[in-house]
Amino acid sequence: MNADPVSNDILLDVRNLSISVENRDEIPPLVRNVSFHLNRGEIVGIVGESGSGKTLTSLAVSRLLPQGLSMSADRIDFDGHDLVGGSDRELRTVLGTNLAMVFQDPMQSLNPARKIGAQMIETVREHRGLSKKEARALAIRSLEDVHITEPAKRLKQYPHELSGGMRQRTMIAMGLMGEPSLILADEPTTALDVTVQAQVMQLLCDLNDRKGSAVLLISHNISLLSEVCDRIIVMFRGEIVEDLTTAKLLAGPDHPYTQGLIRAVPDLNTDRGVDLVTIEDGQFDVEREMNHA
Repeated sequence: MNADPVSNDILLDVRNLSISVENRDEIPPLVRNVSFHLNRGEIVGIVGESGSGKTLTSLAVSRLLPQGLSMSADRIDFDGHDLVGGSDRELRTVLGTNLAMVFQDPMQSLNPARKIGAQMIETVREHRGLSKKEARALAIRSLEDVHITEPAKRLKQYPHELSGGMRQRTMIAMGLMGEPSLILADEPTTALDVTVQAQVMQLLCDLNDRKGSAVLLISHNISLLSEVCDRIIVMFRGEIVEDLTTAKLLAGPDHPYTQGLIRAVPDLNTDRGVDLVTIEDGQFDVEREMNHA
């Protein structure tokens, strides 16, 4: 059966995505029947604890699942391109130019043995067919866009010569060279101190405003997402339990798990003698949470 046509306002449409361990039928799917969409220019967060499936979902969308895992989906439509049935060549072209990936630790993505400039120039020449001179000029402009000082100097440096925040901004700049319609950021601030975290988040919001790039932001920090996102998708044990606007989240979510996540966030008024909400033995006590709601 053919899926319904995708609205022109929808940039990313994921329907019934499941992820499993290959050749291990006794292991339940790691992600089960996940469906969501992302509109053009929208900032959407996916929140959940470690193991909830949020990162695997983002890796499936970008077709970067690790070996040993397999995915199935009725549809993953990205800007009119079929990411499930498309050819490898089409996927490389589409994902290499229209999708920017920002990972938690930029040192895992940057080659420590190569200078920043070589890595940036090689990537854009491969996907956009630019000359070396054109690619270098674009690399400098992209570094300027993410507020890195002395960009020409940075091109001659190795990753270890940059601070953690500068490496993360460099990864964002590399993604911007393809003029992406979607920035997929997986825990982009976890390895950074609080001040740099705020700078990176502000940068993503600025890029959303200036360039119109949609942002899919993966995080365990529901407070952080509530500050920048238009909508928030809540995942628990491989499934989406709630998809709601930030206004609805702040006013009061419907699902008991989302309510529990909010109550688990400590603040200055939290009584030290009161236990925070926890999940014991991997099972969320829905009945108890409903009684608290």
